[in-house]
Amino acid sequence: MRNFITSLLLLTTIGGTHAQPQPPVQEPVVVEEEESNKYITVDSLTFNEKETLRFLQDQGITDKMALAVIMGNIKQESKFHPNICEGGARVPYSSCHRGGYGLIQWTTSFRYWGLGKHATTIGGDPSTLNSQLSYLVTEREWKRAKQMFVVPDKTMDYYMKGAYIWLGWGVYGNRGVYAQEYYKLLT
Repeated sequence: MRNFITSLLLLTTIGGTHAQPQPPVQEPVVVEEEESNKYITVDSLTFNEKETLRFLQDQGITDKMALAVIMGNIKQESKFHPNICEGGARVPYSSCHRGGYGLIQWTTSFRYWGLGKHATTIGGDPSTLNSQLSYLVTEREWKRAKQMFVVPDKTMDYYMKGAYIWLGWGVYGNRGVYAQEYYKLLT
């Protein structure tokens, strides 16, 4: 009997039925990059500027000069007020009856009505920032210009040519000044 008990104790000690519980295996902790580290941000910008800057980066535009040129052009067009009618009146989309409207002053009837149609399609309001940003990237003018904006390490003049393709502005105005100001903020 003693040999039987000794054998049983030996078996359980070596790895039999009463093995010691092992500590649970720890899964490696994956630390994701913080969302804010993924984007260039500037605290001093207005809400609309911050949202636009983030949206542009989501579109694959990462070069600081390209971002600055786009931001400078939007500032020249609308000061980032989506509900602005050419001349400065802050009105809903349906109340702007002449000139351009919105962030980039959509002026031609094709582009102006396109904004309204797009907003209806997405269930949005054409007077809002989100609807206008969503529409902006659907336009063929933007798609042509974006090909230039996604190319890194170019000059302000290079990106301004893209802005012209996109907006077709008639007056250069303060676009370059605003672009330089944004560039300083982004670097």
